[in-house]
Amino acid sequence: MRIAATADLHFSPQSYAAVREQLNKVRDEADLLVIAGDLTNYGQPGEMEPLLNAIVRLRVPTVVVLGNHDYESGQEQELMRMMTAEGIKVLNGSAYERDGVGFAGTKGFVGGFGRSVLTAFGEPEIKTFVRASIEEALKLERAMSQLRTPKRVVVLHYSPIAATVQGESPEIFPFLGTSRLAEVIDRHGADFIVHGHAHHGQLQGATTAGIPVHNVAISLLQAQQPPAAYKLLEI
Repeated sequence: MRIAATADLHFSPQSYAAVREQLNKVRDEADLLVIAGDLTNYGQPGEMEPLLNAIVRLRVPTVVVLGNHDYESGQEQELMRMMTAEGIKVLNGSAYERDGVGFAGTKGFVGGFGRSVLTAFGEPEIKTFVRASIEEALKLERAMSQLRTPKRVVVLHYSPIAATVQGESPEIFPFLGTSRLAEVIDRHGADFIVHGHAHHGQLQGATTAGIPVHNVAISLLQAQQPPAAYKLLEI
């Protein structure tokens, strides 16, 4: 299976022509499209509607997770409903299997990496923050537990490792992801992981268990030579 993976489209109606042109080759080059969050800029249905028009026209099976921008307006449920109605598979602590390949995904959350992972100690506000991070890891655990396929792809918005956020300001590393996600993936096993969110990070890295991690933020992909709107991966 050839997978075209991208993230952080931050789509607005004004960018319709550009996005449609950038993704136009997907149906010729890939069997499936993955969008790892931040499909919209402000999480508005008015942004999602023309984006759906562009994606549906591709006539390629599509798997997505939401990103933080898609939550901005509090209409994430409506965005998910709109995509599901068009046949797009939205992973939110859930799994999807196609042609022997399993996809498990969730948005993920922040919290830091390695020894710097924030723990639930101190003020109630800190405990609430950490609880949200743990709940996303548990959602990923549930999704991965559902898979019965020999091949597995994990789709996240936030990064599960520090290596693919290198290049961003060190001060914001804890807000770009958490290794709680990587711990779940290493325990269950996967062929590779895709994520976005770190616009100035690194393209590749690996978990402690050696599972490849691909940062497919479109800004990173377009900075390559030649520039690209998605990364092609085979499994």
